[in-house]
Amino acid sequence: MAIPPTRVRFTKMQGAGNDFVVLDATHAPLALSNVQIRRLGDRRFGVGADQILVVEPPAKAGMDFSYRIFNNTGDEVEHCGNGARCFARYVHDRGMIARDVIRVETVNNELELRLQADGRVTVDMNIPLFDHAALPFDARGLQPRPEGGFELWPLTLDDGRTVEVAVLSMGNPHAVQRVPDGVDVFRDPRVVDVGPRVERHPRFARKVNAGFVQMLARDRIALRVHERDAGETLACGTGACAAVVAGIRLGWLDARVDVDTRGGRLTVEWNGGPADPVFMTGPAVTVFEGEIEL
Repeated sequence: MAIPPTRVRFTKMQGAGNDFVVLDATHAPLALSNVQIRRLGDRRFGVGADQILVVEPPAKAGMDFSYRIFNNTGDEVEHCGNGARCFARYVHDRGMIARDVIRVETVNNELELRLQADGRVTVDMNIPLFDHAALPFDARGLQPRPEGGFELWPLTLDDGRTVEVAVLSMGNPHAVQRVPDGVDVFRDPRVVDVGPRVERHPRFARKVNAGFVQMLARDRIALRVHERDAGETLACGTGACAAVVAGIRLGWLDARVDVDTRGGRLTVEWNGGPADPVFMTGPAVTVFEGEIEL
């Protein structure tokens, strides 16, 4: 017997060019298959997005909502900073909550989101994690190079080249490398070449987001990120936070940094202490709404 198609209402949103399909499952569960999620994210046969966000009722006391995050490959992931801002804009603009401060739970985290008067959204991204088990990252047999109060780890790629990366988790795994001084990261081909090799490096059991950072000043960087399972996106919120946190610990950056991405500017703040959360501020915009048959 043929299964009848499902009609789904959606909202297309973007935050600094990182784009999302947002689905409301607060009134009734929304059970989409991996194939249907991939169809939503497909830029030729669906709506098109880097990720799909599913808004749900909270499961824990003290939370306003929960939401789930799926890459356009259909795989569920842990965290997305740009998606969190779009989520906040979505529920507030639709009258689902009146407060400017929103508490939300994800699959492995609890976030506080604050809507600003200028339309941007600030996300409390929680504390960065440096325990290699949190990524996970297998450092056995490697000798890091200390710099500042942190370290850079040598990774031998599958083509024999070696790169140095700072590793940490922002609720999802990141490996951040600095491009040589004088190199414009937006013209640098290594993101396309090296990014996938770092992403699937065997020392990262669940793959990793590969960030490439150019130092412009102590309070400004340029950044590109090859995201795990998604490829390069116009912006990556957790990647921006990881790059700034790594830069601060390595002694390269101050506590407040503007991050220029291909999709726009994000601002990241971190005071550097082990219990200090990371705050990220940036845009969140509705592009269009519609209905699709899946």
